[in-house]
Amino acid sequence: MTQADFIIIGGGIAGASTGYWLSRHGRVIVLERESHPAYHSTGRSAALYTAAYGTAQVRALTLASRDFFDHPPEGFCEHPLLTPRGEMTVDFNGDPAELNNQYLSAKASVPEMQLLSADEACARLPILRREKVHGALYDPSASDIDTDALHQGYLRGIRRHQGQVHTNHEVLGLQRDEQGLWQVQTNGQTFSAPLLINAAGAWADQIGAMAGARRLGLQPKRRAAFIFAGPEGLDTHHWPMLVSLDESFYMKPDAGMFLGSPANADPVEPHDVQPEELDIALGIYQIEEATTLSIRRPTRTWAGLRSFVSDGDLLAGFDPQVPGLFWVAGQGGYGIQTSPAMGQASAALVRGQPLPEPLTRFGLTPALLSPARLG
Repeated sequence: MTQADFIIIGGGIAGASTGYWLSRHGRVIVLERESHPAYHSTGRSAALYTAAYGTAQVRALTLASRDFFDHPPEGFCEHPLLTPRGEMTVDFNGDPAELNNQYLSAKASVPEMQLLSADEACARLPILRREKVHGALYDPSASDIDTDALHQGYLRGIRRHQGQVHTNHEVLGLQRDEQGLWQVQTNGQTFSAPLLINAAGAWADQIGAMAGARRLGLQPKRRAAFIFAGPEGLDTHHWPMLVSLDESFYMKPDAGMFLGSPANADPVEPHDVQPEELDIALGIYQIEEATTLSIRRPTRTWAGLRSFVSDGDLLAGFDPQVPGLFWVAGQGGYGIQTSPAMGQASAALVRGQPLPEPLTRFGLTPALLSPARLG
């Protein structure tokens, strides 16, 4: 049996970031079922940093994470974690009231947010069909996130502090003994620790149930994406991400190509999700309707899982009924951009410590993060 201070189930962005900050306070063991971490969600994300979307809690976590992205610790990564991208949200349906509502909402957390005329929007993104554009929002602070560098930086930090990351370790049994130690049985061996962190992503409810907890109603949702070639003869690397105001699609430059998505959110059971042909076709259609691009055939397609609880907020806190069980779940597509704040918050709360001052400055409290809020 291998003993630790903290056992984390799930090696995606939630488990890795929590383990990164916990590892300096005790021995961390991360158990990942797949052959490599970040397989189902983290590794399939469009990975944009923007504080313009999400609930008030999500925006606060995003803003509280910015300093880490801008100034990661020495040795965390070899290159900057953020690359300026910009994001333009375009009204293609002639809905000025909704455009203004989103502008006012976004400006509260992104003071740089701009309201653009149709001509200004087309000047920033020349592939837009002018007759389809009714106005736009522009967020100059939106940035691409180097997801791999971020995730690997977290995992390296765990190992640097004598923590362990075990892949191909599916959890088969969970039991808390009379001494208050969790016994975690995997297909490889047994691990023991007083504190168990459930960061199993779309499978968090299943892991919670194995530990004797009530399910929190976590709902995984499928989102499809694809890579396609851009127009020849144009320098597109500086173009902003394009998002439709009605959230019917998005696209952005990606390593000399373009990443597109129908921005779907289809409820599914947790599994190794694959893209539906209809979703890809719909995304291509929406992009071709809004722009002058012609997409012959995507070079790659995939789908990922984004998992939500009922209020759309993220979870970080002890289970209300099961001692020693801590949830980090419900990232809902915001897990990467909020991971610095969520990792710090989770590591503090697991240890019974108050939230760090940089987080409370943005109005975050343990109650806002706790699964107990779900009733």
